[in-house]
Amino acid sequence: MFGLNKKDTSLLIIVGLLTLLAPFILNPFPEGSAMAQFNAGYPDLMQRFVIFGIFAIGFNILFGLTGYLSFGHAAFLGVGSYSAVWMFKLLSYNIIPAIALSVVVAGVFSLLIGYVSLRRSGIYFSILTLAFAQMSFALAYSVLSNPKFNLTNGETGLQVYADDPQILQGANSPDLPHLFGLPMRATYTMDVGAWSFDFNAGYYLCAIIMMMVFYLSIRIFRSPFGMMLRAVKSNQQRMSYTGLNSKPYTLAAFVISGMYAGLAGGLMAAMDPLAGAERMQWTASGEVVLMTILGGTGTLIGPVLGAGFIKYFENIFSKINDNVLHSWFAFLPDGLEDAVVFVIHPFIGKGWHLTLGILFMLVVIYLPGGLVEGGQRLLNRIKRKKSKADDATSGKTEPAE
Repeated sequence: MFGLNKKDTSLLIIVGLLTLLAPFILNPFPEGSAMAQFNAGYPDLMQRFVIFGIFAIGFNILFGLTGYLSFGHAAFLGVGSYSAVWMFKLLSYNIIPAIALSVVVAGVFSLLIGYVSLRRSGIYFSILTLAFAQMSFALAYSVLSNPKFNLTNGETGLQVYADDPQILQGANSPDLPHLFGLPMRATYTMDVGAWSFDFNAGYYLCAIIMMMVFYLSIRIFRSPFGMMLRAVKSNQQRMSYTGLNSKPYTLAAFVISGMYAGLAGGLMAAMDPLAGAERMQWTASGEVVLMTILGGTGTLIGPVLGAGFIKYFENIFSKINDNVLHSWFAFLPDGLEDAVVFVIHPFIGKGWHLTLGILFMLVVIYLPGGLVEGGQRLLNRIKRKKSKADDATSGKTEPAE
């Protein structure tokens, strides 16, 4: 189906079902219960799951296939956001022109940076991309916020104001990002007993786009172009001995990856029409590296899982405080309750990075293939147990040697 083999088609269907049913899957606990703290089915967070999933999928095309580790992909994320907001300011709040411009501008920007950075490989390539990203951050934060040509609005961030031209904005058009009149913040809430489920227009738009780019990434992975990129990762020097020039392939992968990042930045602005220089900082580039490695470098679904995992920790686990812990352990004697809270306190709230760091180290040490490898090991163990049980019930015996 869609030019995919059976395995890839099944994977695409599974991702589609998980995305479609996310409001139910991410809200397993009743509202008002003690465990409702772990629900993640609200629109803003679901949007972040799929947007950063797009960002990580694009990064994986570069890093997972070619082995080139970029520390500067946040530059394309920020450029995409700024481009989208400028379209809102100049034309209208319709998100289609904004998203289109964010992809194009990020593609051109990545072509320029990639052309220079790919002259080197290994750690030198990584440092070059980091340098370009930090220069972009400095430009957005200070230089381009000069009143004479205020393109970024500095530390305040770029946003839409009432006196902006918006030459295509109709009198009856929503005064916030929309898709031909459908506001991205439009949300339908369905109450089922003690549960509450939100169905948000912005989330489903981002989800559809994520499915499209996920399908595109599968086609890239399975194409002759993808095989060439794997050859670059395997042994680039041996490729050059055969007379093949790898530079056009790696540059194409870099540009495609940058366009994915620009698309993610444009969607971020489409959900919340604000662009700030912090999206171009080195920490944002490091975050997508963690997402890809944590999920499984070079796998198809791994970056999406890694993005969801990290964003869940950032938005849910970080909100757990001492009051929540005391409510959980209230059944313990007072002294023991305080001791338990004291031990757990450094790992929650503002200390969520410590917990994430420990989990990341455990994954790197024991699951080099990321969460995908963990899932594969679990499935293989279940299959082995099932086959042993089937052999036992059928009375099958092995001949003596």
